[in-house]
Amino acid sequence: MNILVIEDERNLANAICRILEDAGYNAEACYDGKSGLVSAESGLYDAIVLDVMLPGLSGFELVHELRHERNAVPVLMLTARTATTDKVEGLDAGADDYMTKPFEAPELLARLRALLRRQGEVVLDELEFADLTLDLTTHDLRCAGRSVHLSGKEFEVMRMLMSGKARVVSKQDLLTRVWGTDGEISENSAEAYVSFLRKKLTHLKSEAQITTLRMIGYRLEVLPAAK
Repeated sequence: MNILVIEDERNLANAICRILEDAGYNAEACYDGKSGLVSAESGLYDAIVLDVMLPGLSGFELVHELRHERNAVPVLMLTARTATTDKVEGLDAGADDYMTKPFEAPELLARLRALLRRQGEVVLDELEFADLTLDLTTHDLRCAGRSVHLSGKEFEVMRMLMSGKARVVSKQDLLTRVWGTDGEISENSAEAYVSFLRKKLTHLKSEAQITTLRMIGYRLEVLPAAK
C-alpha cells in the first residue's frame, strides 16, 4: 500500500512516514499544497494523510479539487484546530476522516486501516481519457471494443498519464514514481516504455496519443485531425 503524506512541518511529515513504513506501508511526503496536489493526482497512492494548514494550497482546497476531478482516493485530514466547524468544513470538502494534533501513532494507523478497508467502496475501478479506458484491476487498456493487457511498468506509466488530466508528466517523475530511486535506472527506461505504449495505442486505433514535450516530459492528448 502506498500512502502520501502532505504536511508542511517536515519533522512531523517525516515522523509520520516512519510510522507508516514501520507498519509495512510505502510512504512518501510532500511539504506544500501545490506539489501535494500534483502527487495526489498521479493515481499512485492508496490513501492520503493531509494537513489542513499548508502553504500554496490549503488542505481544504486540495481535497475539494481532488473530488472535483472525481479522484476518490481516501483522505485522512490532520489539523491542530479542534473547532467543530473546521472538522465539518474538512468533511464537507471531501475528506473521509479527521484527526486533531497531537495524536498517537496507534490511532493514526487504526484510522488509516479503516479507510483502506473501505477503499473498494470509494476508489474508482477505471480511468478514462478520450476513447481510452484503463481497468485498474485487470490492467487492461480498452478502446472501442478492442483491448490490450499492459505489463506492470506499462500500467504504471499509463496510469500516471491518464490521471494527469492533460498535465505534463516529466521523465524524472516517471522514473521516481514507477522505478523508485534505483540509481541504475536511466531516462532510456521511460522512453522505452512510452514507445511500447505508443505501439499499443496504434494497435487499439485510439485517437489519444502520447506527445513528447522536448526537455519537459510527456502528455496524453488528442491531436487535431489532419486536413
